[in-house]
Amino acid sequence: MAVTVSRKAHFNAAHRLFRKDWSDEKNLKVFGKCSYPNYHGHNYELIVSVTGNIDEETGFVMDLKVLKDLIKTEIEDYLDHKNLNVDILEFKNLNPTAENIVVFIWQKLKSKLENHLSLEVVLYETPRNFVSYKGEFE
Repeated sequence: MAVTVSRKAHFNAAHRLFRKDWSDEKNLKVFGKCSYPNYHGHNYELIVSVTGNIDEETGFVMDLKVLKDLIKTEIEDYLDHKNLNVDILEFKNLNPTAENIVVFIWQKLKSKLENHLSLEVVLYETPRNFVSYKGEFE
């Protein structure tokens, strides 16, 4: 019987949406004020959901304390109060859009989970704008 367990988390980070190979005018046209050179910040909210079968011995799909610690060490400690463009190696050459950030978070967490567990990550950039990712699109 497959069940999904979820954990909420958050981090604060700054970023700038832009392409180095585009002019300032083109970046402004495509990314709007999110392309301003001095960056801007978000209070990101995160929902991490793990789906799997209930373990007969423990009654868990996954120990939520383990999930909490994983999110803290892999995501919150790594991204919180950082400038994604400047401080995070993975975004040096990857535009830190919400879409790219959610895929990055998913990849980081999925690599730490047992293979039989599926993962979905929902990332709120603002209370009204959010993205979700649950693996490769086919």
